[in-house]
Amino acid sequence: MLHEALDSSFHSLIDENAPARVVASGFAFAEGPVWHPKEHFLIFSDIPGNARYRWDEKGVKRVAKPSNKGNGMTYDKDLNLLVCEHAVSSVVRFSGGKREVLASHFEGQELNSPNDIVVGKEGSIYFTDPTYGRMPVFGVERPIQLGFQGVYRVASGGDPQLLVEKAMFSQPNGLCFSPDERLLYVDDTEQMNIRVFEVHAGGLKSMRIFASGISDPDKVGVPDGMKCDAHGNVWVTAPAGLWVYAPDGRLVGKVAIPENSGNLHWGGADWRTLFVTASTSVYALDVKVGPHKERFMHP
Repeated sequence: MLHEALDSSFHSLIDENAPARVVASGFAFAEGPVWHPKEHFLIFSDIPGNARYRWDEKGVKRVAKPSNKGNGMTYDKDLNLLVCEHAVSSVVRFSGGKREVLASHFEGQELNSPNDIVVGKEGSIYFTDPTYGRMPVFGVERPIQLGFQGVYRVASGGDPQLLVEKAMFSQPNGLCFSPDERLLYVDDTEQMNIRVFEVHAGGLKSMRIFASGISDPDKVGVPDGMKCDAHGNVWVTAPAGLWVYAPDGRLVGKVAIPENSGNLHWGGADWRTLFVTASTSVYALDVKVGPHKERFMHP
């Protein structure tokens, strides 16, 4: 078997022998995939390559260079592209060919380097802010101003709102909502865990550890990108590929990917293709379950 089922429920998510097909390759470190629901193409980042690419059935083409070493991406309800730009510590929106900065500072200090991003059903933008974009290769080496790594929300064009205690995270990275968007999951690459919060109008409450010990000394991979499927299972990059957790926190299976995986996103005409950005390549797998349908997926 290519993939490892640890619970019978894993069989309803993916065939254990579903191959990981290479659809694009030749990158320094691919990241930030997002599927366009109308035009049916995948946008993804090559962070060290300082470029953004588009893939569809006709092939791959570069659509931006430089990209300010962009990382995580998503769309808003109007299908404007939102990008976390490492090199300039900003969350930006591209609309009608114009670039607009949505977040760049907190309490008068530059953000570290926004990393991954989601948009809630009410339109608020949530993003993580580790320090990877202030390191060589994946960003521009420069001093850290804030002194902590946070999770933020931007609503209605206002300033970023810090949603967590400053000392809670070491390197917050991937984040995703549950299907009803009452829960927000956030993983921490250094702590090798996933936290889950209840989402309220005023912020996040009732934090608990959802999963821990996402590591294997004999295999390459860490918690990084993360997505929730339509049934509430959480798929997260991990050693040797993706680990899949049931809504109650049980590890139900592991999806094998040939390279170190950075992020994932559902796509395809029926939302049953799982795209994984993994180091030099982008992989596609046929799966049996679709994603939590985010707001932009219903244009």
